[in-house]
Amino acid sequence: MKKRFLLVTALLLSMMAARADEGMWLPYALNGQNLAEMQALGCKLTAQQIFDLNQPSLKDAIVQFGGGCTGEIISPEGLLLTNHHCGLSFVQKLSSIEHDYLTDGFWAYSKDQELPNPGLSVLFLNKVEDVTEFVLEGVTAETTEADRQTLVGKNIRQLEKDRKGDRKVRVEVVPFYSGNQYILFEYDEYTDVRLVCCPPWGIGKFGADTDNWTWPRHKGDFNIFRVYTAPDGSPASYSKDNVPMKSKWFLPINLNGVKPGDYAMILGYPGSTDRYSTSYTVKNVIEEEGPAIIDCRTTKLDNYRKHMDADQEVFIQYASKQASVSNYWKYYIGQVKQLKRNHVFERRLAQEEEFMNWVAADARRKAEYGNIFEGIAKKWEILDEIQKSFVYHREAGWNGGEAISFCRRFRGINRMIEEKAEKEDILIAAEKLQGSVDAFFKDYNMPLDRDVTAALLGLFYKNIPSELMPSEILRIGKENGGDFSQYVNKAFEKSVFTDKERLEQWLQKPKKLDKDPIYALTENIIESYNTIYGRYAEAQNLGNQGERLYMKGLMEMQSDRNFYPDANFTMRLTYGTVAPYKAADAVNYNYYTTMDGVMAKYVPGNWEFDIPQDVRDLYAKKDYGRYANENGELVVNFITTNDITGGNSGSPVIDGEGKLIGLAFDGNWEAMSGDLNFENQVQRTICVDARYLLWCIEKVGRCYNIINELVIE
Repeated sequence: MKKRFLLVTALLLSMMAARADEGMWLPYALNGQNLAEMQALGCKLTAQQIFDLNQPSLKDAIVQFGGGCTGEIISPEGLLLTNHHCGLSFVQKLSSIEHDYLTDGFWAYSKDQELPNPGLSVLFLNKVEDVTEFVLEGVTAETTEADRQTLVGKNIRQLEKDRKGDRKVRVEVVPFYSGNQYILFEYDEYTDVRLVCCPPWGIGKFGADTDNWTWPRHKGDFNIFRVYTAPDGSPASYSKDNVPMKSKWFLPINLNGVKPGDYAMILGYPGSTDRYSTSYTVKNVIEEEGPAIIDCRTTKLDNYRKHMDADQEVFIQYASKQASVSNYWKYYIGQVKQLKRNHVFERRLAQEEEFMNWVAADARRKAEYGNIFEGIAKKWEILDEIQKSFVYHREAGWNGGEAISFCRRFRGINRMIEEKAEKEDILIAAEKLQGSVDAFFKDYNMPLDRDVTAALLGLFYKNIPSELMPSEILRIGKENGGDFSQYVNKAFEKSVFTDKERLEQWLQKPKKLDKDPIYALTENIIESYNTIYGRYAEAQNLGNQGERLYMKGLMEMQSDRNFYPDANFTMRLTYGTVAPYKAADAVNYNYYTTMDGVMAKYVPGNWEFDIPQDVRDLYAKKDYGRYANENGELVVNFITTNDITGGNSGSPVIDGEGKLIGLAFDGNWEAMSGDLNFENQVQRTICVDARYLLWCIEKVGRCYNIINELVIE
């Protein structure tokens, strides 16, 4: 075991002449090659200034935001900058017809106007430790894959429990390199995070679905929050007695703008990549997973828009939900298209052929790696068969219609009723659900959900083989010729989960839910999903060992290469430069966009391209103040060669001296295959220019209190 671990560690520390723009590097393990490349591009910071666990460093300004994004501290008093789309769900919860912060924006002119956000937390990283030996304790070459997963899971849970103890910290053990390495991360969690600034919809969401994942962009994708602590500086739940955080580190803002070749560094929490996967993975995404997700989400979005366009209250209720569904709907459209266009499947096949030739040249390698693709092939034979159904169970089934998804929260109390628990215990459990009921119905529109549910169930019935479909969906579809409207209408009229008054009456006198039509259907979908999941688990047991050995073998074969691990929502550093790119034959894109481009897209009354009147007035006067560039333009967005993915949303773009020059928020269409294969020539990160967000705060929001709090250089 120890020899295997030392081999992997040695491979991780090996060096290569890698392109500077590719790579999601571990900031606590920057080696000489990384630093040399960073310095050659213009970085003037030391490794300790970037990441140090013993004294304040740049990493102390970087947070996990809301469980899926990144944010950064930009003032001595805990001001936190992130993307508009990262904070959208929290702004939506604070909004109403009377206070439509989504459309009109929100600006706090003093700290007592800042709005609390129940449920929002941010994490600051405070410890990193390689725990591979602890996690793999007891695992041998003879351990079956199923037993390995059980043992590893048990070791991780015990380790997390032991390290956390009674302390108010979050501890996570995360696999790297397909399970060849495990690292423990410890975070301080802050739960009093208040909204400070949100630009109007016509700035923060400008371009919406049409412009998403494309360049050129013209979007002010930012929100500002503030982190509060107890008076002694410790994390604390919301209280009027809490005080603004005293920042360990914050980012000053560079007002000089960017030009081609300027150094750009991003620190953040990229969510997931799969760049060392096999050709089987790529083929499945192209043919099964991607198209299934696209079909389900297209159906959902079509019904969302029909209701949102007709009623502003519904628009407010569903703005965040629609954005969440839409983001990865368009992502998968682009990914499937660009995987084909960039020939990623063929490139994977070529790499696997090279690997097997390398294996065949050595007896030891043949013994260790010679048969790994047998298990991998068996895994993907199963997954190719069930993947579409697997996606539909999630996207069109138990996570499709909202009432169906919501009623899953009541499975625990229903089990208590079935098992004849004490009446008092059941009523206590019911009382605890009241908060969820209030939150659900605040942003619930029954007619919309009814149309979404009927459409998704009909799609499920139409597109999935009967043997891979929940039996209730099959029965209802057969009885109604594939039309689920009548069934859904009756179910919604009867179910307690589509009407708040009915559900609250049920909470007063809970009884078995088995005859509730929505609950019964949900249970049937879950039962069917568990059956499919059994085959999914079987597939993983067949192929995971082979894929783990393939990763190990690649690292051995390319021993001169500096391997960065796939993204897994742990802190990473990427570096590159500001640069234009050639998107296609005769299509050459500049590296920045301006307010002129914003106005060129303006469509009065259009939900994607309308612009607030005050912004138009400022543009007419060319009132850009100190934020104009040398040509008198107000730069809105710019692009860099940095390597990012989902989760990096809200990450700071930092110059060579550690100052903020922009805010990362998206990638470009031509490189949508990037999560599976980095595209060296065309992959770009799209950023909000720091001068534009300052202009929005000062000129649009007139939030001079915030401008005065920032350090602008």
